[in-house]
Amino acid sequence: MSSEVSARRDAKKLVRSPSGLRMVPEHRAFGSPFGLEEPQWVPDKECRRCMQCDAKFDFLTRKHHCRRCGKCFCDRCCSQKVPLRRMCFVDPVRQCAECALVSHKEAEFYDKQLKVLLSGATFLVTFGNSEKPETMICRLSNNQRYLFLDGDSHYEIEIVHISTVQLLTEGFPPGGGNARATGMFLQYTVPGTEGVTQLKLTAVEDANVGRRQAVAWLVAMHKVPEPRPGRLGPLA
Repeated sequence: MSSEVSARRDAKKLVRSPSGLRMVPEHRAFGSPFGLEEPQWVPDKECRRCMQCDAKFDFLTRKHHCRRCGKCFCDRCCSQKVPLRRMCFVDPVRQCAECALVSHKEAEFYDKQLKVLLSGATFLVTFGNSEKPETMICRLSNNQRYLFLDGDSHYEIEIVHISTVQLLTEGFPPGGGNARATGMFLQYTVPGTEGVTQLKLTAVEDANVGRRQAVAWLVAMHKVPEPRPGRLGPLA
């Protein structure tokens, strides 16, 4: 991929919306498949009472809109300001209690797991029914739209075309705990072709930093937020 094309994919711009400042992709077509559109606010004239506690709005009880769901609440029910990375807000924004809980969980992904996915890790990659795996570095693109696989060859898999993501595990550690992640199975479609393509990522069996990084990458990939409707099938 040329540096010019890469720069175009990653370019961003600052825009102001009724809810706050947002750093959005300069070219909408290159936006993250995990991004969410700003909701349409419930019109003020339809908001006579808080949609959570049913308190009546008046001069003292003011109405506020949740920036994530667009519903109308009193200050007590919509007082939290929480980062909303999936809508590209620069600063934390006001959210109702239910939405704030979801956004807090997603913030952990953006603050921790996303960095792991962008850094990439080394795997043994098996395409389709091939019996010969290839050692490749797998990472998420900066705009989160593609999985890049680099080895003797270069592959790009667009996230929106992935239909299945299955974490492969084995055994249980001594003393209990979670099973160990060993790999991942993906199914995806290739534009212009029929049928489904599959590949398998396998963490290299050794005790060095590379394996720990690969396991961390697998776990992070398994924790990606549910993509916006219509952009990607369910990650299983």
